[in-house]
Amino acid sequence: MTNSLSLITWGNEFAPKGKRMANTWEGEFPWQNLKQHSPGAEPVGSYPPNGYGLYDMVGNVWEWTTDWYRDSHPEKKTKSCCIPVNPRGGTQEESFDPNMAQTQIPRKVLKGGSFLCAPNYCQRYRPAARHPETIDTSTCHIGFRCVVNV
Repeated sequence: MTNSLSLITWGNEFAPKGKRMANTWEGEFPWQNLKQHSPGAEPVGSYPPNGYGLYDMVGNVWEWTTDWYRDSHPEKKTKSCCIPVNPRGGTQEESFDPNMAQTQIPRKVLKGGSFLCAPNYCQRYRPAARHPETIDTSTCHIGFRCVVNV
């Protein structure tokens, strides 16, 4: 089934030939769980690697990044249609949520989605997608990535 979630880390189909490629919610979130077990984090490598040999680039747990969140890319663009190459996050001050002026908690960028993400609820499986999260937040579906150079 072709999905509107184009450019997922493994291609343009969410489940090529019906095969699940990441630990994501199965069914309609939050009421329908089609997994054989309770949703939760799974061991790294439970799903096949992408074309670059990287495991779990999306799904399983949201991954903290070092970038401070900002609502949009900087205004300085070489062309009106273009975003910066490899854009970075903003400053800590830019990361504050403007809708919560009374609570100045900085936000970092989360990437990749989690086992609680489903196409009917959360479509942040694309590598370019990002999500803000206050730095004082901890849940069972946020983690970080460890990289081993072999």
